[in-house]
Amino acid sequence: MKKDQMIPGRRAVLRIAACLGVAVTTRMLTAGHAEAPGRPATPLPTAGPKAAGPKASAPLKPSSYRLQPMMEGGAPRYSRPALQVRKEPLLELPELGRSMVLTFDDGPDPRYTPDILRTLRQYDVRAMFFVCGEMVEEYPDLTREIADDGHLVCNHTWSHPLMPSLPPSGIRSQLVRTSDEIEKAVGTPPLWYRAPYGAWNRHLFEIGAKLGMEPLAWTVDSLDWTAPGTDKIVSGILDGAGPGVVVLSHDAGGNRSQSVAALRRYLPWLLDEGYRIAVPYR
Repeated sequence: MKKDQMIPGRRAVLRIAACLGVAVTTRMLTAGHAEAPGRPATPLPTAGPKAAGPKASAPLKPSSYRLQPMMEGGAPRYSRPALQVRKEPLLELPELGRSMVLTFDDGPDPRYTPDILRTLRQYDVRAMFFVCGEMVEEYPDLTREIADDGHLVCNHTWSHPLMPSLPPSGIRSQLVRTSDEIEKAVGTPPLWYRAPYGAWNRHLFEIGAKLGMEPLAWTVDSLDWTAPGTDKIVSGILDGAGPGVVVLSHDAGGNRSQSVAALRRYLPWLLDEGYRIAVPYR
């Protein structure tokens, strides 16, 4: 069963999430054109195996990097202070100005992620990849390639469960084990996390904040997880384009060939319209 088919109420959850709004003060790394974008008026661009889902979750082991600083030569290598607990996730990043944020969930997957990386590399832009820990464990080199290209590797839990259905200990294990695996692959733990299915609760916000991560949802759902066809994915993203918009797409969890093809079409169109593609950092 594909991840996107696991929860029948996903559409309802996404509709609820889309009604929320919040701003964040942030800095950015940008690439692409810098002209002020207007409402898209250019005609839409013309068109030019089953993914491996997460394995059954293994027993979760305790983490140490959140409990004490990593040591190198007897000195702390870094520390991650707890953040203020939010009551809702960030849905857009208006402080990015004339920029949009592209995000890809559920990977990495060797059948689709490399093609997405090639397109992003071609246009010299950066994105956010919300990875599942067990996929990182299986494909650490591909995860490292994502980071080496300058993209942000973010936490999307270990096995993509419905997080509000878990006890606080289970929520913490899902997040901590994934952050451990990301750090092992790329050298640093993630700064951002996203709840599977857009399903959040108080415990998830509290635990994420204690782990030093900010919760990011999305402004525009590409609906690529429904495999609606490349044309519909492209038109949905272009219709929702705007400053500070966060776009949800996927590079795993199902057949993502439509997502790969759509990116090749909408990305150059967005850049031609004057949008920059940015990733936030703090």
